[in-house]
Amino acid sequence: MEKRILGKSGLEVSALGLGCMGLSFAYGPATDKADGIKLIRSAYEKGVTFFDTAEAYGPFVNEELLGEAVAPFRERVVLATKFGFIGGKPFEGMDSRPENIRAVAEASLRRLRTDRIDLFYQHRVDPNVPVEDVAGTVKDLIREGKVKHFGLSEAGVQSIRRAHAVQPVAALQSEYSLWWRELEKEVLPVLEELGIGFVPFSPLGKGFLTGKIDENTKFDSTDFRSSVPRFTAENRKANYALVEVLSRLAAGKGASSAQLALAWLLAQKPWMAPIPGTTKLTRLEENLGAVDVVLTADDLKEIDEAASGVQVLGARYPQHLQDRVGK
Repeated sequence: MEKRILGKSGLEVSALGLGCMGLSFAYGPATDKADGIKLIRSAYEKGVTFFDTAEAYGPFVNEELLGEAVAPFRERVVLATKFGFIGGKPFEGMDSRPENIRAVAEASLRRLRTDRIDLFYQHRVDPNVPVEDVAGTVKDLIREGKVKHFGLSEAGVQSIRRAHAVQPVAALQSEYSLWWRELEKEVLPVLEELGIGFVPFSPLGKGFLTGKIDENTKFDSTDFRSSVPRFTAENRKANYALVEVLSRLAAGKGASSAQLALAWLLAQKPWMAPIPGTTKLTRLEENLGAVDVVLTADDLKEIDEAASGVQVLGARYPQHLQDRVGK
């Protein structure tokens, strides 16, 4: 698979990574451990070298799963994980105090069965801890060899600039896809200016852009999407118009809707590496096929024009989670 460098960091990753969260957290019951290991190892065999997790996914079990899965080829992959919640539990609030960052780093190293974290993200900006203190703590961990690169997740422009002034930010991870493009206004230009890489999560709109979800889909009670305004039955019905647009354009390229959505992202900037997640081997293969979908300037213009004609309804987070992003 094509490799990419995240900004000016020198961190080389596969053009498409694997978001591992859904194997353990947020999208219904956890995947069987053996199946999860098989999927991660299959991704590696197909060229994926970039794997994303967090202490909060579970909490903890997703890091353990990933650590076991990549143990045979640890030296040939990039592992990204995250810190920043009380006890690793997002609903208990944020905690990016230096002592907690250090504690999480040590625990994550054990769970991932490794001697260094390749990319260590602050999961959300903590309003109670200056981002300079966060960056300084990760800078110390980098000096100690426990962390290789520093990242931020869902941070706003000012936090990015302030953190980057203390310790270069290798990558920002935030939601970005054909149905969430807000970052194009301010954030992406700043990343390009500063030479920071970008890792889009939910590049398939939490599964919606695959075309496999419609107004009649029933979500498990433990599925995060059941609480997301954008995923109410009414909004799913309206938002399906975007899927219909993608399906039509994808057919013209001999691709699936998911492949077109991922190919569109890959065509945006060479310093972007999306991390679609899945629990199914067939979906993994489909997603990775996006690297072979070539989009011309005319194709990109057509996609932009068609997608801009659809108004996507509903917030991407419930309000209490929306309050944590873009800070």
